[in-house]
Amino acid sequence: MSQATPRSNEPLIHHWMPFTPNRQFLEAPRMLARAEGVHYWNSAGEKLLDGISGLYTTPAGHGRREIREAVAKQMEELDFAPPFQFGVPGSFRLAHELTRILPAPLSRVFFAGSGSEAVETALKIAINYHRARGQGQRQRLIGRARGYHGVNFAGWSVGGMVKNREAFGLGLPGVAHLRHTHIPENRHVIGQGPHGGIDLADDLQRLIDLHGADTIAACIVEPIAGSTGILVPPVDYLQRLRSICDKYGILLIFDEVICGFGRTGYPFAAQAFGVTPDIMTMAKAITNGNIPMAAVAVREEIQQAIFDVAGPDAIEFFHGYTYSAHPVACAAALATLKLYRDEDLFARAATMAPGFLARIADLAHLPCVIDTRGYGLLGAADLAPGASPGARGFAVMRRCFDQGLVLRVTGDTVIFSPMFITSEDQLDAMFTILRRVLETI
Repeated sequence: MSQATPRSNEPLIHHWMPFTPNRQFLEAPRMLARAEGVHYWNSAGEKLLDGISGLYTTPAGHGRREIREAVAKQMEELDFAPPFQFGVPGSFRLAHELTRILPAPLSRVFFAGSGSEAVETALKIAINYHRARGQGQRQRLIGRARGYHGVNFAGWSVGGMVKNREAFGLGLPGVAHLRHTHIPENRHVIGQGPHGGIDLADDLQRLIDLHGADTIAACIVEPIAGSTGILVPPVDYLQRLRSICDKYGILLIFDEVICGFGRTGYPFAAQAFGVTPDIMTMAKAITNGNIPMAAVAVREEIQQAIFDVAGPDAIEFFHGYTYSAHPVACAAALATLKLYRDEDLFARAATMAPGFLARIADLAHLPCVIDTRGYGLLGAADLAPGASPGARGFAVMRRCFDQGLVLRVTGDTVIFSPMFITSEDQLDAMFTILRRVLETI
């Protein structure tokens, strides 16, 4: 497959790309110029399979007419309205529609523009909630090693991916981290590993014993750690975190930016694992990736505690964004939720999952693969390191692109998150390309 090169009047050097080796990219650009269904086309017109749903964002497929028409109609009626002191009809409809699929008792929704903003919002809600209840000393936040909670200051502070942290200083004070859940005993396990769940979750108890429960506001985890390489929680892990938080009055926050909206076969991973948090973040697939949007869902009593300490005409929560509940984003999200419902896409994801996970497990037979794991339509394979950390993973990503497959790598981990509309033949084609690359890498 040819590499796209810029025309002389379109230099690439002015765009500083995120999470990208910019200098390498300029030498061999990987341009995605068009998309439809489960495919991208590069700027040379060559077709590529999308193995990662955009960036976990687009499970219903690219180019959905229903979303495009809803967005165009909304822009004709109302392109923007100030979100402070004024409302738009679509945001209230969207909040109501979300409560139809959220796990009870999460029933109050605050809108933001990205997963990073949603995490920042969730953490501020948690601290504000304790302050409103007269427990303002609860300032400490608990994250997890190898966790990813976006790139805003609070998010990377509670996150635990080393490269996302090391260039930016110490982060927020008073943050502590649980161990990650990727332990050797559960290698090559598809689904929830049988080992370590209680002990790993008891890290929270040990931090409580060290710092005191009355200093801790919240514990935030991804039910399935996504960006670090699809780390599925061991059996009993999330249940144990829930019970410890309940015992000590600590808020449990689930970051469902990646695994929400059907990726586990359920609307949210909280329902898949049978554990309901106090606060939940969501983004990405809320608009099928069409327009940036995010949301935070909370229990009613959390909102009410914050409301109760404000006067009847006073602002209760001094937080928000210019693009909170953007009317065009709300239209895209409403159209997306209707697609999920009308085409029963969450059930379709559940039906696809066994065959997809069997293909992930089959990669274990390749000599360069040292671990495989997955849950629902999230799967990963760890590769034996090459000449330097991440070199082999990067080479796999580039070669797959050249052969017609877009996938994600993090370090030396290959990640799949296919669309819910992907056919069996298309899955076969994706894995045929990957296996061919891995056999020759």
